[in-house]
Amino acid sequence: MQLSVIIVNYNVRFYLQQCLLSLRKALRDIDAEVIVFDNHSHDGSVESLRHLFPEVKFISCDHNLGFTKANNRAILQSSGKYILLLNPDTIVADDTIKRAVRFMEQHPKAGGAGVRMKNPDGTDAKESRRGIPTPFTAFCKFTGICNNFPHNKRLGRYYMGWLSWDQEAKIEIISGAFFLLRREALPQGWALDEDFFMYGEDIDLSYRLLKSGWENWYLPYPILHYKGESTQKTSFRYVHVFYEAMLIFFKKHYHGPSRLLLLPVHLAVDTKALCSLLSIAFQRTRKSLGFTRHHSVDSCYIFIVKSEHTKQCQQLVAKKGLWAVFYDANDSTLAPIIPSMKKQQVYVALDSGIFSYGQMINIMSSHYQGQASLAIYHPENKMLITDQEVIIA
Repeated sequence: MQLSVIIVNYNVRFYLQQCLLSLRKALRDIDAEVIVFDNHSHDGSVESLRHLFPEVKFISCDHNLGFTKANNRAILQSSGKYILLLNPDTIVADDTIKRAVRFMEQHPKAGGAGVRMKNPDGTDAKESRRGIPTPFTAFCKFTGICNNFPHNKRLGRYYMGWLSWDQEAKIEIISGAFFLLRREALPQGWALDEDFFMYGEDIDLSYRLLKSGWENWYLPYPILHYKGESTQKTSFRYVHVFYEAMLIFFKKHYHGPSRLLLLPVHLAVDTKALCSLLSIAFQRTRKSLGFTRHHSVDSCYIFIVKSEHTKQCQQLVAKKGLWAVFYDANDSTLAPIIPSMKKQQVYVALDSGIFSYGQMINIMSSHYQGQASLAIYHPENKMLITDQEVIIA
């Protein structure tokens, strides 16, 4: 077996379904297995998807093990020469995995590799390339200094912004959303330190690979990452777990006198966490008092679909009260003019019945970068998926 793809799922049934559909195309001509470890979801993920994807091995758990333990359990049941840890809220371009595996075959010193992650609006995700969060680098990250000097090799090291997006490059930290591993590089048969419940495990694993003499690489092959549909980033628990993970990493890898350097980092982390919690509380208060409206009311949807799918899209729009315009995918230039209306969000809804996932990612990057976000319309089940919600007729 050449490749084992491992996905940990928790209550993101429709995003997982979309991810598996993209994998079905991306894994053609690859000797691969797909393992989905379900962390006690309550949305019917396993029951509904098992029969749709008979080629996928589903593992169910009667309680939530957390991201790291679930991955390790799945790794122990996998057999591939390479292991791909993949988030369920991702879409993989048709040739991304094939090219990434080929790169690993050609570079025997590569222990791990990440790819060019795209945001739903077609922009590049900075998390695609990162540096080791030394105390100074982490301080620059949490205080926002790195954002003001993105191309500076010292102040902007957290996101390694001086690297070209279009070229392969050695990096230090690989994102856990798409983490391609050489099994030979795993120290004890499993990959992730289980002290990390959900966040920071990719930083720790990347760092351990480097310390063991392996290379970590950034590859300019695209995927789309919804960034958080598999987690609830507006929850108090998220803030607590995320920033606690950063402190676990520092305590694990910095000892002795270097611990003194962590004092400003602790201060920055605590301040950042407090600000995040206050922001969440403020937004929740506004919503409870009725000062915010449901985002779909303020959203515009530009449908680019097959002519024969237009009617069912119009029915979906009418049923859900959405604001939308329609273009025939066969006649469209793929770059309709974005409506000059003060809408909160513009979505370009592309028809999965005519566009491949790679084409969708390319269309957003080429025509709509930063102006609109991708929505994917699935005609077979009359479903529209955005980075914010799943809309079903």
